[in-house]
Amino acid sequence: MGLFSNLFKKKDADRPAPKERDPLSIKIGDIITYDLRDFEVVGKIIYRDSGYKWYGYQLLEGHDTIWLSAEMDDELELGIYEKIQLPVSQPFPKKLVYDSKTYFLEEEGRAAVTGEGRSANLHGSETHYADYSDSEEENFLSIESWGTELEVSYGYPIETYEIKILAGSN
Repeated sequence: MGLFSNLFKKKDADRPAPKERDPLSIKIGDIITYDLRDFEVVGKIIYRDSGYKWYGYQLLEGHDTIWLSAEMDDELELGIYEKIQLPVSQPFPKKLVYDSKTYFLEEEGRAAVTGEGRSANLHGSETHYADYSDSEEENFLSIESWGTELEVSYGYPIETYEIKILAGSN
């Protein structure tokens, strides 16, 4: 072995290999491949309500932003969400209509929030949330209150095999 090969070998040995990710351990800077597109994870929100925890990852590709939700209930549940414009007021109604489909309130509560990356400004805040589903449970609406602002998102479930996670760091 030459001098240079020894130098490069040492550098590689000093640098720890990126840790493998799963949908519950995604970090800012990771790359998520979904629907043949590569998205960078630019924001992360961890929600906590009554000992239950779930995640929202802000994924960016070009000018397109989507959210990947992940939670471990009886099994891992994943969903893709996009913000929509739908007028809603509090108290949250028992049902909503979006795109000619009726959605029914499934759960509502308040969650403590931890934010990272572009969502760091939410760190330490609390959100009032509500989740709705259509009668087939194939499509969802999610509402979150942030101060005086309400954000509504439309989503649908995906399977674990539909995403690929490439760790961007350790």
